[in-house]
Amino acid sequence: MRACDIIRRKRDGEELTREEIGFFVRGYTEGSIPDYQAAAFLMAAYLRGLSFDETVALTDAIVHSGKVLDFGAEGVGVTADKHSTGGVGDGVSLAVAPIAAACGLRVAMMSGRGLGHTGGTLDKLESIEGYRTNLSESEFCSVVERVGCSIIGQTNSLAPADKKLYALRDVTATVDRKELIAASILGKKLAEGIDCLVLDVKCGSGAFMKTEADARALAELMVRIAKSCGKKVTALITDMDAPLGNAVGNSLEVIEAIECLQGRAPEDYTELTLELASRMLYLAGMGSPEECRTACERAVESGAAFRKFKEMAAAQGGNVEWVDDTTLFPRAACSKIVRADCAGFIRRIDTEAYGTAAVLLGAGRQKKEDGVDYAAGIRVLKKTGDRVEEGDALAVLFAADEALFPEAERLLAGSFEYSDFPPEPRPLILGIVE
Repeated sequence: MRACDIIRRKRDGEELTREEIGFFVRGYTEGSIPDYQAAAFLMAAYLRGLSFDETVALTDAIVHSGKVLDFGAEGVGVTADKHSTGGVGDGVSLAVAPIAAACGLRVAMMSGRGLGHTGGTLDKLESIEGYRTNLSESEFCSVVERVGCSIIGQTNSLAPADKKLYALRDVTATVDRKELIAASILGKKLAEGIDCLVLDVKCGSGAFMKTEADARALAELMVRIAKSCGKKVTALITDMDAPLGNAVGNSLEVIEAIECLQGRAPEDYTELTLELASRMLYLAGMGSPEECRTACERAVESGAAFRKFKEMAAAQGGNVEWVDDTTLFPRAACSKIVRADCAGFIRRIDTEAYGTAAVLLGAGRQKKEDGVDYAAGIRVLKKTGDRVEEGDALAVLFAADEALFPEAERLLAGSFEYSDFPPEPRPLILGIVE
């Protein structure tokens, strides 16, 4: 069996066998198949698509490319996770995990870095001084057992195939294919050994799935795969036609998550966070939907969720003083206001432009080996439906160098469409797949 033959077969639209996919994933994970052949395979899969059987085989190959955790064997009990398909300003995982944990659920969350125009949970958490996302499996299990929640990156032995493929997809324009997204997400999640999974499938201009039909197809695919593996799973289809919350960028989004845990975040951010956390509790059998929602709200109001976030940060080496006093986060050296060039109601925002602008400012990666500027990003001041006058501030850009502003400003200014009348409100939650 040769890698080039597998690439050719997929390029020509043929269906690969489970053995061929397993051979390719093992070879790339072990290093016998180089990046350039893996990139060719990803592009062929992106252009030709993968059947359900191929997607299941790819998911299984990713899961079994390394160790599979068993939290039951570790004495932790029922565990749950939440995962988003990626959006702009979507840092809710940072708040969902401690809220659910404060309600008594064990949350084991393995997350990724920025992908394309979307931010990464690990990059956000690492903007907290000292926060370690590279825990070993035993440390991960220990934090989940002691604290109730832990958020880490892929370890060397948990889904190592996805760790390599994820980084390669980010820089080869092979991100937004539903089969590749499903295999990547579920490959990580099934390797965690969790019992329950809530999926947040984004839909709109800032998501990889631009239409509701595509988002539903991805949600149904992931639910079908996860259920076939014996997991309790629910997928929410949520709006990403505008940035979520008011912050885009690593430390900016951490601060917004902290504000959510203190009951001070924007309404859309808070609503989605509470809905996802309560769905996790419900899947775990911790009450009716209404009871689970009430429990999550009380965890925030009582301060228990905020304290749980501090416990998690401390357990993973984070400087808790930064959590208590967010003014300690380093600030960007330069800032620039983006202003409206006409008056009217904001009819639409090209949200992907916000994500791309944040990457250009340094908040994300343009090449696989790039680092990120934790302080870079965008403060969102106006959103869809808001009335603005010419010259009103729409957003504030933050970067280490003023030379990074012109292209980001051009992108952002061009992302707004205006009308004389307010647009029809768009619901935050567009659908549910169970």
